Amino acid sequence: MIRLQYTIPFMLSVAVTATVSAAGRDYISIVGSSTVYPFATVVAEQFGRSSGMKTPKVESTGSGGGMKLFCTGVGVEHPDITNSSRRMKASEFKKCQANGVTGIIEVKIGYDGIVLANSKQSPQVNVSRKDIYLALAKEIPDPSGAERPVPNPHKTWKDVNPSLPANKIEVLGPPPTSGTRDAFVELAMEGGCKTFGWIKAMKKQDKKNYKSVCHTIREDGAFIEVGENDNLIVQKLLANPKALGVFGFSFLDQNADRIQGSLVDNKEPTFENIADGSYPVSRPLYFYVKKAHVGVIPGVKEFLAEFTSDKAWGDEGYLSDKGLIPMPEQERGKFAYDVRALNILSSL
Repeated sequence: MIRLQYTIPFMLSVAVTATVSAAGRDYISIVGSSTVYPFATVVAEQFGRSSGMKTPKVESTGSGGGMKLFCTGVGVEHPDITNSSRRMKASEFKKCQANGVTGIIEVKIGYDGIVLANSKQSPQVNVSRKDIYLALAKEIPDPSGAERPVPNPHKTWKDVNPSLPANKIEVLGPPPTSGTRDAFVELAMEGGCKTFGWIKAMKKQDKKNYKSVCHTIREDGAFIEVGENDNLIVQKLLANPKALGVFGFSFLDQNADRIQGSLVDNKEPTFENIADGSYPVSRPLYFYVKKAHVGVIPGVKEFLAEFTSDKAWGDEGYLSDKGLIPMPEQERGKFAYDVRALNILSSL
């Protein structure tokens, strides 16, 4: 039944209800980020045990892939929720609006660090964001000192920085559809790129060229796309101790007996360093909900209440045990209020 306090547009809710009745979907459908996936799965399992309702179906499609599915439309054939390891883009918001997904509730769930990790069979690595950029960018500043970009000539980490080992540059990471990839490029690579003054100045003069120089990852085999499965990256690191992998802190935390996080700018990727902001490669995590599906798809309201409860995302919540870095109490209160009130995004 549709509850009037949800203020769902009448015709839209009737259409959704009719579709649900015809197809009989009685579970929540969640897609999106591989980084948020383990957190959403834990909440889904807890919800299924405690609510008496069906456990939500959670799929790992990547942040970009999840947004594409989420924004396709309203109704039982479309997901109710999409997880994202970055904020929704303005272009995705517009696509949602154009396809009738006009009531979107944004929920920030906490913070995560992006790690560059390797097998514990090898020494721990200490790199700067500048090192990461010079190792992985398709084009880098001319080593001769000329203020121009040239194809990346570096083959080993020692080529990048004489203090680093002479290991071949081999980094396993996610594809362009991944929010982890987006954040890694923006926080780590761009962070290193703009240490060059002439490139930093380019941002104001030619933003498109600046982004191309700072954000484009090389395609000559130094960076290897492994898909959206972070567990596969961990397995490959164990098989190749000299390789490095890029993924969220939670996967490092869950596999701390086998792999170790590299220091970035002399800061180790620990729970405490990410929480206090001193680890430089960290980002917020989100999920997005269709307001039109609340009260229509069974359990959405209750699932939101479970996810935004202190027992889940609080300082001592069960999600922190899985590697989620909790938001400050005031920030949690703000998003919990928005969820209860079903406040929607007006713009991005």
